[in-house]
Order: sequence, then structure tokens, then C-alpha cells
Amino acid sequence: MDTEQVARICHETNRTYCFSIGDMSQLPWEQAPEWQRASTRVGIKFHLSRLQLGQEVPPSASHESWLQQKADEGWKYGPVKDADKKEHPCFLPYHNLPLEQRMKDYLFGAIVAAFYAAEAKTKVVR
Repeated sequence: MDTEQVARICHETNRTYCFSIGDMSQLPWEQAPEWQRASTRVGIKFHLSRLQLGQEVPPSASHESWLQQKADEGWKYGPVKDADKKEHPCFLPYHNLPLEQRMKDYLFGAIVAAFYAAEAKTKVVR
């Protein structure tokens, strides 16, 4: 699987979804800061590691993985996303997130799972 391609698609889907809920802060993949692109790649690796073991990846597990990564990098809760201060409004337990924020985890997981399934199908056909 081309992780970079999947990362780009996950990012652009998230950016488009954010736009649909009034969040215009997301930059296109090519312009996004490296910390943000790296975070997307880490999320994909998390999903793939679970999928390869035959495990389902619930959206809550995806978020908790992201939350742990951010905590390890020194991020904390803040009312507005601020990379310089390492603050993020989604730095909360999954069950405390508003539904529109939880949707991002559903979308991310669905994209990675779809690519994983397509690749598995391709290997069987060959």
C-alpha cells in the first residue's frame, strides 16, 4: 500500500469535511505543516497494524492513538488549534468530543480500511 497516497487522501478528506462544518483552517496536503502530515502517517500505520492482525479499529481507538501521540509530543487541550503552543480543541477523550469531531475518526478509519481491503483483494487475484 502506498502510505503517502493514503495519507494524502485521508488528509484531503478531513480538510473537505472540516470545510463542510465551517472549519477553514486546514491547508491542502502540499502546504500542510510536516507535523500534521507526519501525524496522518502515524495514524495510518496504527490502523494498518491492527488490520493486519485481523482486528477492527473502532473510531475511538483511532482517536485515542492520536491523543497519545499528541500527548507524547507535548500537546494539550486548548480552545483553538495552535501549533506553536501545542494546543488542540480535540485533545479530549473520545466520548467528550462533539459528534462532528468524532466523524473525522470514522472517515479516517474507513479510508484506511478500504485501501487495505483493496490491496488484500489484489493480492488474492494475482
